[in-house]
Amino acid sequence: MTENSSYDSSYDSSYDTDVYGTAPDVYGEPMIGPLDAPEKPSGLHPVNITQLVLGVAFAGMVLVWALVQGDVVDTSELRWLMPIPWLAAGAAGLAATVWPSRSR
Repeated sequence: MTENSSYDSSYDSSYDTDVYGTAPDVYGEPMIGPLDAPEKPSGLHPVNITQLVLGVAFAGMVLVWALVQGDVVDTSELRWLMPIPWLAAGAAGLAATVWPSRSR
């Protein structure tokens, strides 16, 4: 098997660029990822109340479903059991709404 000498002499430098056509030496140092991001002040992030309410409601519905499927609760008791996840979600939403104003 012989090597193609034209391949060695016609080196294409376009392979030394990134996806956008930028040469790697433009950045100075290679970026590794989010660890190289500039420092932000640490602390708690704001709570998304919609996601909190829907998450509590979904978890409550799953709990009710698990109780019914596990024969812990009879289906005749669903009349008073189904509103409990919605009440818990509403209470969590109200608590998340009021909590930040108490600390100010």
